[in-house]
Amino acid sequence: MARRELQEINAGSMADIAFLLLIFWLVTTTIDSDEGIKRQLPPPLPPDIDVPQAKEQNVFNVKVNFLDQLLVEGEPLDLDQLKDKAKNFLIATGDGVMSHKVAAKTVGRSREVELITGANGKTNAAFPEREWVRKTEVKQRILEYEQFVAVADTDKKKDAFIKVLDGWREKLTTIELLGGDYKQLPSSALISMQNDNNTTYNTYLQVQNELQSAVNELRDELAMEKFGLLYSQLEDIYDRNKEDSKTLEKITAVRAVYPQRISEAEPRDASANYY
Repeated sequence: MARRELQEINAGSMADIAFLLLIFWLVTTTIDSDEGIKRQLPPPLPPDIDVPQAKEQNVFNVKVNFLDQLLVEGEPLDLDQLKDKAKNFLIATGDGVMSHKVAAKTVGRSREVELITGANGKTNAAFPEREWVRKTEVKQRILEYEQFVAVADTDKKKDAFIKVLDGWREKLTTIELLGGDYKQLPSSALISMQNDNNTTYNTYLQVQNELQSAVNELRDELAMEKFGLLYSQLEDIYDRNKEDSKTLEKITAVRAVYPQRISEAEPRDASANYY
């Protein structure tokens, strides 16, 4: 008896089916990617605009040379001391509702900040001078800008006034949430990091991590004292529900006291003399 040949399966359309499945997978699948370090760079300025120089006391300078050595505020520093040094810069001259008390003088390497005071009792070039945000003044500004909005004769002016008004209302909410007047860092106060072109990537990341940790830990401490939750927990809650305006207000209040201002200057060549 003759053996029957098996009928071949027509696979001519398999390639088309596989291609369609691949397209479906690419369209519907979310691929995780590394976010990297979150930094917002300033926009380029026109050449005809002069950039005002920030006060020396308002800039916390961190430099890393080609040997991975740190120079912080003009002095050599170990990496494990960087976070506390940055914290001292961020809490200096703070009082009011802030959770950190600043001592008149430091002993050894404690967390307390040394304040250099003159005859008038005010702090000089050691640290940035925080500015009071007082409830009475904020309320007055809100009333003023509410009137500006009401009498604005163009939509452009009205939108500009509303934007400023929202900022003052945000400050009032911060005062109410924190339980009183507070001091904010001047707008020019920031942490400036500059590395060498030959600085190792590992050291670069460690320095970034220490500076970011300084901000995060101060935010966590303040949020825990005022709201009973860490700042990171508040962010997690808001990430799960973007409609939670109350949590967003708490996050904004903590950021008002401890803003994240970490700037990266253009790297230097190894030939530059840091020390």
